[in-house]
Amino acid sequence: MTATAALDTVRIAIARACKDAGRDPSEVTLVAVSKTFEADAIEPVIAAGQRVFGENRVQEAKAKWPALMTAHADIQLHLIGPLQSNKAKEAVALFDAIHSVDRDSLCEALAKEIAAQKRAPLLFVQVNTGAEPQKAGVLPEDADAFLKKCADVYGLRISGLMCIPPAEEAPGPHFALTAKIANRNGLKFLSMGMSADFADAILLGATHVRVGSAIFGGR
Repeated sequence: MTATAALDTVRIAIARACKDAGRDPSEVTLVAVSKTFEADAIEPVIAAGQRVFGENRVQEAKAKWPALMTAHADIQLHLIGPLQSNKAKEAVALFDAIHSVDRDSLCEALAKEIAAQKRAPLLFVQVNTGAEPQKAGVLPEDADAFLKKCADVYGLRISGLMCIPPAEEAPGPHFALTAKIANRNGLKFLSMGMSADFADAILLGATHVRVGSAIFGGR
């Protein structure tokens, strides 16, 4: 299956999940995860109307996206992978959304660059719902305090939460927990769900689904 045909299949699945959830499909943003794929693989997906893309690494995105974004001015680029504090300047300059805010040092660096560049990407706090030591993200029990600190100490406007459930566990409870935290903190956006589980995420309130292999194929 070509990437454009796969994109159509994913769009249909999103629409079906929205119908099952009683939601308007316009409430769900498909973030096509293009990490590791070169521009020639991305161009057909852009030509098919996809405008929101996700990358894991600042350096990789810097190498391929400026030219694509010059050619397609309405592209939105989301950073969905971990962000080092020393890359905050480049990230704020390049990305329209950052899904991986998770620690004080990064908040400080982002606040500094947002003020300096007068450019404010959409910010998501990553929640480590499975308390996995190998994953980034704040623990669920620390999320409320961290969100308060983002606003009160660093002056950051956090718009949503992101989670990546443990691979060996059912994702539903992790999506539900993330949605609960977002709801009690008045956050509008939920970045939840990937190729294997985005329909479940939509049923539980996802506003952004990060889909890579179901569109571009295996890496």
